[in-house]
Amino acid sequence: MNKELKEMSFLDHLEELRWLLIRSAIAVFLFGIVAFLNIRYIFDHFLMVFKDPNFFTYRFLCNLSHKFGSEGLCIDKIDFTIQSLKMSEQFSAHLWLALTFGFILAFPYILYEIWKFIKPALYKTEQKYAFAFIIISSFLFFVGILFGYFIIAPLSINFLGNYSVSQDVERNFKLASYIAIIKTSVLSSGIIFELPILIYFLAKMGLVTPEFLKKYRKYAFVIVLILAAIITPPDILSQIIVTIPMMILYEVGIIISKIIVKKQNQALTKP
Repeated sequence: MNKELKEMSFLDHLEELRWLLIRSAIAVFLFGIVAFLNIRYIFDHFLMVFKDPNFFTYRFLCNLSHKFGSEGLCIDKIDFTIQSLKMSEQFSAHLWLALTFGFILAFPYILYEIWKFIKPALYKTEQKYAFAFIIISSFLFFVGILFGYFIIAPLSINFLGNYSVSQDVERNFKLASYIAIIKTSVLSSGIIFELPILIYFLAKMGLVTPEFLKKYRKYAFVIVLILAAIITPPDILSQIIVTIPMMILYEVGIIISKIIVKKQNQALTKP
């Protein structure tokens, strides 16, 4: 264990944590300013595109559906209206969306700050993996962001935007509701794709083992299927598209835990 950790008091750790949060908030704020100044472009080219039947994902799913001899995933129109019903709603959406973009862009730096915070608790041999930790974690996060943006968000908006309980009910949605669907889909996917990293640290602490993950694999599969059924349209193909990467992440987590346990066992058996 690093001697630096022993020399730091509880208040010192709190002070380090405070500065971690401050520096991370500054990074989010700075990147958020960039997004704030370009918000019209972001709205027109990244958010409102989900209302367009020619969006990349819709065309891809339609072509995929054709290969299975079906038209089930083809979209002719997405018929709903987005409204701003409060005086401050558009400005609030502008502000919070900019901060969301700021958080996504600042994520690698936030990881760097987190690594600096936990570094004193690591052995010298573990500290050299800082660069790999930041690169791999950032990569998984951004892949998750892309998955949420190109898969979960359009599937959710297409389903909820076209869903109707009666022809007499008009589909007019608040701007905040529309943005919330996108933000939730994208950010939750980014966080879910960090599952292998989470399993890595849990395995290091001895809280999970390969046997544990294998034993509860079937329960994890059921949970993933339920999540896929909730966030996708009610068709098998869409649910499969969402389920496959989630289960792959779980299997990667099992492999990672095996490697960790193997290394720990080897370290214990060394004379």
